[in-house]
Amino acid sequence: MSMTSHPLRLPRHASLSPDVSRAGRATIAFMVPLLLGATGWLPVDATFATLAAQNLAMLDVRGDYRFRFALLIAAGCMFIGAVALGTVVAHTLLGALAASVLITVCAAGWRHVSSDYGPSIAIASTFVFLLSLATPPGAPAIASHCAATGVGALWGIVVQVAAWPFRPQHPLRRSVADAWVAVGDLFDAMGEAPPAAEASRQSKLGDKEAAVRVALDHASTALAARPASPVRADLEAINFAAARLAMRVGALHTALEALEAENWLRPAIQPLLTNLSNVARSIAVTIVSHQPAHLGTCDVRIRRASALLRAVRARIAGPGAAGAAMQVDEILSQIEVHLPKVRDVLRATVQRADERGAFSLELLDLRAVALRPLASALNLHWHFDAALLRFTLRSATLTALGILAYKELHLPHGYWVPFTSVVVLQPDYGSTRKKAAQRVLGTLVGSVAASLILWLRLPFPLLMLACAATIFTFGYWLKRDYGIAVVFITLFVVLLTEASRPVTFALTLERSGATLAGGLLALLAAQLFWPIWERDRLPPILASALRANRDYLRLQIERLTSGQAFDATAREAKRRAERANGAVFSSLKRLNGDPKNRREGLEHAATIANGNQRIIRALNVLALHLRGQEAWDDPSVRRFARQAEHAFDAIAVAVASEAELAPAAAAALQALEREPLPAPAESAGTARWAFRQLTQVTTELCALLVTMQEAAPARG
Repeated sequence: MSMTSHPLRLPRHASLSPDVSRAGRATIAFMVPLLLGATGWLPVDATFATLAAQNLAMLDVRGDYRFRFALLIAAGCMFIGAVALGTVVAHTLLGALAASVLITVCAAGWRHVSSDYGPSIAIASTFVFLLSLATPPGAPAIASHCAATGVGALWGIVVQVAAWPFRPQHPLRRSVADAWVAVGDLFDAMGEAPPAAEASRQSKLGDKEAAVRVALDHASTALAARPASPVRADLEAINFAAARLAMRVGALHTALEALEAENWLRPAIQPLLTNLSNVARSIAVTIVSHQPAHLGTCDVRIRRASALLRAVRARIAGPGAAGAAMQVDEILSQIEVHLPKVRDVLRATVQRADERGAFSLELLDLRAVALRPLASALNLHWHFDAALLRFTLRSATLTALGILAYKELHLPHGYWVPFTSVVVLQPDYGSTRKKAAQRVLGTLVGSVAASLILWLRLPFPLLMLACAATIFTFGYWLKRDYGIAVVFITLFVVLLTEASRPVTFALTLERSGATLAGGLLALLAAQLFWPIWERDRLPPILASALRANRDYLRLQIERLTSGQAFDATAREAKRRAERANGAVFSSLKRLNGDPKNRREGLEHAATIANGNQRIIRALNVLALHLRGQEAWDDPSVRRFARQAEHAFDAIAVAVASEAELAPAAAAALQALEREPLPAPAESAGTARWAFRQLTQVTTELCALLVTMQEAAPARG
């Protein structure tokens, strides 16, 4: 369906997308210093002022206003520093090369800290640095350039801040998100207390149920007070979805009370309750931020929840299940059916929901602090991903080569060579090739079109109006279609730079040639630095992690049944399992950066990796109780160990060969589901604690087997 084929499609898109707002901010931020400079009212270089103002105004910053303001100030300081550094080394080749490496490292730091805002700040700071390298000899321009950049940065921040009183940080979204946080708290309350604290748990559950009701009513009241609109309709739908899930949660609690005598139930269902709590909070984060990255994380969490639901249902509703068990199974079935509907409703609230955003494939437990959209987008860990380090090395090499060619060959406007390389270069060859084609083709079309327009000899007001129109269109299409955006930014640059000189195709050819050279350099670097696709590397890495978990479990069972302590051999198995799982998540991050046609099975692999990681955590808890004090020497424990090893082996073989599960896997699943460990007495000490953790391991293993079985038809 085209955008114009439905009367609500265009207003829906405009209300959910920041494209129009971004384009308006960019136009105002750029044109005001440009006009002031052209009329003599701006005593500094308008070029740096306009670029700093435009790039800061175009940032789609969300979250707490203090975080937003701090980010804008930090980005402005980065621009000023880049301009100062470029101006100082403009006439020294070695200094320019060294400075380019420093700028690239700083840009990599921005990319590491934020995948949402870092790339834009990194590219803009690199551009003003390269532009400052063109400073004419003998010009005392350091103070002038820095002052111009500072003035422009302040103006860009003013443009951003001016809209905040009129467009607050989505209070409606926050109200609906609070309802989902309350649902997550309710899941937590259901699973956190042991049966011994039943009175306290019941009291806390009552408080959480009341909090859910209050949050839902508050969101409904806030939505009803707003005029009807597509945004309101979408938020009402997701709020209603929270209400329906909360109703099922209450029913599940009531039904579970009838099964409390079943000692295996609570540890078996604990992973599911934890996951559903994380799903609810992840939905809340996505509602507030409406970022594709957070939507992608939600999708993986919901996939994992579906697998856990099937695993728990299979264990509860076995042969001879009582009426209470069947009731729990029915409620879990309703939750399972409801979750995909929640995902579909959530997609309607997210701008560019089909865009592949960068997101962590490691599903950490969420708490309310993660609801700050800007803070949750900041990566404050010191550990740098290997893929980012390789990307930084490539960028530094290309920038230095481009500057070397620009300075040594005395290329007119040669700074476009390294800048094009920096813009075009992506973590993988497929994306780099696509962006290079868009950049080169867009530059050629825009340059030729602008030069043809200049034959008309437009008067100054019309020329400025044309510049404003092109910068607005560029801002509008930047996140929607990069190829179209390049046409208009090129049109704008050529109109601006050729307006004061006779009409000639010289600048058109210069910029087109520099763009072509930069694109070719980026393609060459992508081929040299990224020759292996991560899709081919992931299966053996994931299989190795599964086998490491198998070995870790086997050693734990051996020590549990013989009464041994958690010794050095077991600690080494633990380290191997954790290292192997860390390698899986690093591989998943690299796979997420591959071209779309190379990312097949990403969510499926992430689901398996997270289930495997949960097993490691359960085994780590079990390790704390292995102090060599008593043994749980029960044949059922050894039988469980054999069944679990068969399950791990079957999953690992299927993952490594990308084939269907062997028939033995179905038998392993059936054995795990139908033959639960017998619950030891309350006074059993180590056995009682081990029972809880091994029951959680059983649930996770069953979920992994279900996940593999469901993926088999897709592979076939």
